Amino acid sequence: MDTSATATGWFVWALLSAVFAALTAIFAKLGLAGVNSDMATLIRTVVIFVVLAAFVNATGKWMNPWALTPKTWLFLVLSGLATGASWVCYFRALKIGEASKVAPVDKLSLLLVVLFAVAFLGERPAPREWLGIAMVGIGVLVLAFK
Repeated sequence: MDTSATATGWFVWALLSAVFAALTAIFAKLGLAGVNSDMATLIRTVVIFVVLAAFVNATGKWMNPWALTPKTWLFLVLSGLATGASWVCYFRALKIGEASKVAPVDKLSLLLVVLFAVAFLGERPAPREWLGIAMVGIGVLVLAFK
């Protein structure tokens, strides 16, 4: 069954994202021994590029990137810049801090995504969702500052 076509497909992919993000922190912390965090980020980025290029090619999803609209390019480039900045900061934090403290603080991005989605995308979480978001935010702070 193609989970991307179901109503809950987003949840499966988001859950897998969380698992891989958790493994990222552990593998990165182990891999940062003896290497500058910026160099480690570069290696990680090259690996991601190669794997994604192979994946896009293997699944037949390749398209001419120059056919994209300027608006699409703008936001994908901005997203790439934000991702790069996030990775540089994350690896620097992992290099000097404990993964069990760095990762929860990094997950404050969840709270920020919701606030940005409300401000810029017009999304309106229900009161129950705000409660969950607040609980996650509080939980992150409790975990990060032992």
